[in-house]
Amino acid sequence: MQPEKSTFDAQLLALPASSWFFALSDSVRQVLLNDASGVSLKAGEMLFRRGDAPLGFYALLRGCIKMSTLSEDGREGILSTLEPGTWFGEISLIDGQPRTHDATALGNVELMLVTPEAFAHAMQVPQFAMAIAQILAYRIRLLYGAIEDVHLRSPRARTARRLLLLSGSNTMHASTPQSSIQISQESLAMMLGMSRQTLSKELKFLCQRKVISLGYRTIDIISPADLLHFCDHN
Repeated sequence: MQPEKSTFDAQLLALPASSWFFALSDSVRQVLLNDASGVSLKAGEMLFRRGDAPLGFYALLRGCIKMSTLSEDGREGILSTLEPGTWFGEISLIDGQPRTHDATALGNVELMLVTPEAFAHAMQVPQFAMAIAQILAYRIRLLYGAIEDVHLRSPRARTARRLLLLSGSNTMHASTPQSSIQISQESLAMMLGMSRQTLSKELKFLCQRKVISLGYRTIDIISPADLLHFCDHN
Protein backbone atom coordinates (compact mmCIF):
# COMPACT_ATOMS: atom_id res chain seq x y z
CA MET A 1 0.00 0.00 0.00
CA GLN A 2 1.33 3.42 -0.94
CA PRO A 3 1.48 6.09 1.80
CA GLU A 4 -0.83 9.09 1.73
CA LYS A 5 0.67 12.30 0.40
CA SER A 6 1.12 14.97 3.03
CA THR A 7 0.70 18.69 2.57
CA PHE A 8 3.94 19.80 0.97
CA ASP A 9 5.87 22.12 3.26
CA ALA A 10 8.05 24.60 1.36
CA GLN A 11 10.60 24.42 4.16
CA LEU A 12 11.36 20.82 3.18
CA LEU A 13 12.94 22.10 -0.02
CA ALA A 14 16.06 22.78 2.02
CA LEU A 15 17.14 19.21 1.16
CA PRO A 16 19.87 18.94 3.81
CA ALA A 17 23.37 18.15 2.53
CA SER A 18 22.16 17.46 -1.01
CA SER A 19 25.10 18.69 -3.06
CA TRP A 20 23.86 16.75 -6.10
CA PHE A 21 20.60 18.68 -6.23
CA PHE A 22 22.14 22.11 -5.78
CA ALA A 23 24.66 21.43 -8.54
CA LEU A 24 21.74 21.47 -11.00
CA SER A 25 20.77 24.71 -12.71
CA ASP A 26 17.87 26.75 -11.35
CA SER A 27 15.72 25.89 -14.38
CA VAL A 28 16.24 22.11 -13.97
CA ARG A 29 15.53 22.28 -10.24
CA GLN A 30 12.33 24.15 -11.01
CA VAL A 31 11.20 21.41 -13.41
CA LEU A 32 11.55 18.91 -10.57
CA LEU A 33 9.81 21.11 -8.03
CA ASN A 34 6.89 22.35 -10.14
CA ASP A 35 4.68 19.29 -9.49
CA ALA A 36 6.51 17.94 -6.44
CA SER A 37 4.54 16.77 -3.43
CA GLY A 38 5.36 15.66 0.09
CA VAL A 39 5.12 12.12 1.44
CA SER A 40 5.15 11.28 5.15
CA LEU A 41 5.86 7.83 6.55
CA LYS A 42 5.76 6.46 10.08
CA ALA A 43 8.22 3.93 11.47
CA GLY A 44 7.83 0.58 9.71
CA GLU A 45 5.67 1.96 6.90
CA MET A 46 6.72 0.98 3.39
CA LEU A 47 7.28 3.50 0.62
CA PHE A 48 7.22 0.71 -1.97
CA ARG A 49 7.67 -3.03 -2.24
CA ARG A 50 9.71 -5.13 -4.60
CA GLY A 51 7.64 -5.63 -7.74
CA ASP A 52 5.66 -2.38 -7.41
CA ALA A 53 5.26 -0.11 -10.42
CA PRO A 54 7.33 3.10 -10.11
CA LEU A 55 5.33 6.11 -8.93
CA GLY A 56 8.10 8.68 -8.91
CA PHE A 57 11.60 9.91 -8.11
CA TYR A 58 12.22 10.60 -4.42
CA ALA A 59 14.32 12.93 -2.29
CA LEU A 60 14.74 11.91 1.34
CA LEU A 61 14.30 15.05 3.42
CA ARG A 62 14.11 13.79 6.98
CA GLY A 63 14.59 10.43 8.65
CA CYS A 64 16.08 7.22 7.30
CA ILE A 65 14.92 4.67 4.70
CA LYS A 66 15.94 1.00 4.72
CA MET A 67 16.42 -0.73 1.38
CA SER A 68 16.01 -4.48 1.76
CA THR A 69 14.82 -7.71 0.22
CA LEU A 70 13.47 -11.02 1.51
CA SER A 71 14.74 -14.50 0.70
CA GLU A 72 12.38 -17.35 -0.13
CA ASP A 73 12.47 -18.51 3.51
CA GLY A 74 11.59 -15.02 4.77
CA ARG A 75 15.03 -13.86 5.88
CA GLU A 76 15.70 -10.16 5.38
CA GLY A 77 18.76 -8.87 3.62
CA ILE A 78 19.44 -5.17 4.18
CA LEU A 79 21.08 -3.66 1.11
CA SER A 80 21.57 -0.12 2.37
CA THR A 81 20.14 2.66 4.49
CA LEU A 82 19.46 6.08 2.97
CA GLU A 83 20.11 9.34 4.79
CA PRO A 84 18.60 12.84 4.28
CA GLY A 85 19.70 14.46 1.04
CA THR A 86 19.62 11.20 -0.92
CA TRP A 87 17.73 10.96 -4.21
CA PHE A 88 16.53 7.53 -5.30
CA GLY A 89 14.01 5.63 -7.42
CA GLU A 90 15.41 6.56 -10.82
CA ILE A 91 16.19 3.05 -12.06
CA SER A 92 12.58 1.90 -12.50
CA LEU A 93 11.66 5.21 -14.11
CA ILE A 94 14.42 4.76 -16.69
CA ASP A 95 13.80 1.14 -17.68
CA GLY A 96 10.07 0.96 -16.90
CA GLN A 97 10.54 -2.18 -14.81
CA PRO A 98 9.12 -2.83 -11.31
CA ARG A 99 10.92 -1.80 -8.13
CA THR A 100 13.85 -4.08 -7.32
CA HIS A 101 13.56 -4.07 -3.51
CA ASP A 102 11.56 -2.90 -0.50
CA ALA A 103 11.86 0.62 0.91
CA THR A 104 10.83 0.94 4.57
CA ALA A 105 10.86 3.90 6.96
CA LEU A 106 13.13 3.66 10.00
CA GLY A 107 11.34 6.11 12.24
CA ASN A 108 9.33 9.08 10.98
CA VAL A 109 10.27 10.05 7.44
CA GLU A 110 9.56 13.00 5.13
CA LEU A 111 10.18 12.75 1.39
CA MET A 112 9.65 14.78 -1.73
CA LEU A 113 8.02 12.96 -4.63
CA VAL A 114 8.76 14.02 -8.23
CA THR A 115 6.20 12.58 -10.64
CA PRO A 116 7.22 10.26 -13.48
CA GLU A 117 6.05 12.93 -15.91
CA ALA A 118 8.27 15.62 -14.35
CA PHE A 119 11.17 13.17 -14.29
CA ALA A 120 10.69 12.35 -17.99
CA HIS A 121 10.51 16.07 -18.80
CA ALA A 122 13.72 16.76 -16.89
CA MET A 123 15.47 13.87 -18.65
CA GLN A 124 15.13 15.81 -21.90
CA VAL A 125 17.58 18.35 -20.45
CA PRO A 126 21.17 17.18 -21.06
CA GLN A 127 22.43 18.52 -17.74
CA PHE A 128 19.85 16.53 -15.77
CA ALA A 129 20.38 13.39 -17.85
CA MET A 130 24.10 13.63 -17.11
CA ALA A 131 23.37 14.15 -13.40
CA ILE A 132 21.25 10.98 -13.39
CA ALA A 133 24.06 9.16 -15.20
CA GLN A 134 26.36 10.25 -12.37
CA ILE A 135 23.99 8.74 -9.81
CA LEU A 136 23.91 5.47 -11.76
CA ALA A 137 27.71 5.44 -12.09
CA TYR A 138 27.99 5.96 -8.34
CA ARG A 139 25.63 3.04 -7.67
CA ILE A 140 27.61 0.80 -10.03
CA ARG A 141 30.81 1.67 -8.17
CA LEU A 142 29.10 0.73 -4.89
CA LEU A 143 27.96 -2.56 -6.43
CA TYR A 144 31.47 -3.44 -7.62
CA GLY A 145 32.81 -2.46 -4.20
CA ALA A 146 30.30 -4.75 -2.48
CA ILE A 147 31.34 -7.66 -4.71
CA GLU A 148 35.01 -6.99 -3.94
CA ASP A 149 34.22 -6.85 -0.23
CA VAL A 150 32.63 -10.30 -0.24
CA HIS A 151 35.34 -12.00 -2.29
CA LEU A 152 38.56 -10.12 -1.49
CA ARG A 153 38.37 -8.18 1.78
CA SER A 154 38.60 -9.22 5.39
CA PRO A 155 35.66 -8.73 7.80
CA ARG A 156 37.59 -5.81 9.36
CA ALA A 157 38.08 -4.01 6.06
CA ARG A 158 34.46 -4.65 5.07
CA THR A 159 33.21 -3.27 8.38
CA ALA A 160 35.38 -0.14 8.15
CA ARG A 161 34.36 0.52 4.54
CA ARG A 162 30.65 0.19 5.31
CA LEU A 163 30.86 2.49 8.33
CA LEU A 164 32.53 5.17 6.20
CA LEU A 165 29.87 4.73 3.54
CA LEU A 166 27.04 5.00 6.07
CA SER A 167 28.61 8.12 7.55
CA GLY A 168 28.47 9.84 4.17
CA SER A 169 32.24 10.01 3.81
CA ASN A 170 31.96 8.29 0.44
CA THR A 171 28.77 9.61 -1.13
CA MET A 172 27.78 11.98 -3.89
CA HIS A 173 24.70 13.22 -2.03
CA ALA A 174 25.92 14.36 1.38
CA SER A 175 28.42 17.17 1.62
CA THR A 176 29.11 16.83 5.37
CA PRO A 177 29.94 13.37 6.79
CA GLN A 178 28.06 12.31 9.91
CA SER A 179 29.96 11.43 13.06
CA SER A 180 27.07 9.35 14.40
CA ILE A 181 25.42 6.47 12.51
CA GLN A 182 21.95 5.39 13.62
CA ILE A 183 21.92 1.63 13.02
CA SER A 184 21.63 -1.52 15.10
CA GLN A 185 24.45 -4.05 15.06
CA GLU A 186 21.98 -6.67 13.85
CA SER A 187 21.07 -4.52 10.84
CA LEU A 188 24.72 -3.78 10.10
CA ALA A 189 25.58 -7.49 10.22
CA MET A 190 22.77 -8.23 7.75
CA MET A 191 23.97 -5.44 5.50
CA LEU A 192 27.50 -6.87 5.51
CA GLY A 193 26.41 -10.47 5.09
CA MET A 194 28.34 -11.61 8.18
CA SER A 195 27.36 -13.19 11.48
CA ARG A 196 26.48 -11.03 14.47
CA GLN A 197 29.40 -12.60 16.37
CA THR A 198 31.93 -11.71 13.66
CA LEU A 199 30.71 -8.12 13.47
CA SER A 200 30.79 -7.79 17.26
CA LYS A 201 34.43 -8.88 17.26
CA GLU A 202 35.39 -6.28 14.62
CA LEU A 203 33.48 -3.47 16.32
CA LYS A 204 35.13 -4.32 19.63
CA PHE A 205 38.55 -4.16 17.93
CA LEU A 206 37.76 -0.69 16.51
CA CYS A 207 36.44 0.48 19.90
CA GLN A 208 39.61 -0.65 21.69
CA ARG A 209 41.65 1.45 19.29
CA LYS A 210 39.34 4.44 19.83
CA VAL A 211 38.34 4.55 16.18
CA ILE A 212 34.64 4.26 17.05
CA SER A 213 32.40 4.15 20.11
CA LEU A 214 29.17 2.20 20.50
CA GLY A 215 25.83 3.29 21.90
CA TYR A 216 22.27 1.99 21.77
CA ARG A 217 21.59 1.44 18.05
CA THR A 218 24.30 4.04 17.40
CA ILE A 219 27.90 3.89 16.19
CA ASP A 220 29.95 7.06 16.66
CA ILE A 221 33.00 7.56 14.45
CA ILE A 222 35.82 9.08 16.50
CA SER A 223 38.59 8.94 13.90
CA PRO A 224 37.56 8.78 10.22
CA ALA A 225 41.25 8.76 9.20
CA ASP A 226 41.97 5.63 11.25
CA LEU A 227 38.79 4.02 9.94
CA LEU A 228 39.98 4.71 6.39
CA HIS A 229 43.31 3.09 7.31
CA PHE A 230 41.56 -0.17 8.21
CA CYS A 231 39.63 -0.13 4.91
CA ASP A 232 42.83 -1.12 3.08
CA HIS A 233 43.90 -3.87 5.48
CA ASN A 234 42.76 -7.22 4.12
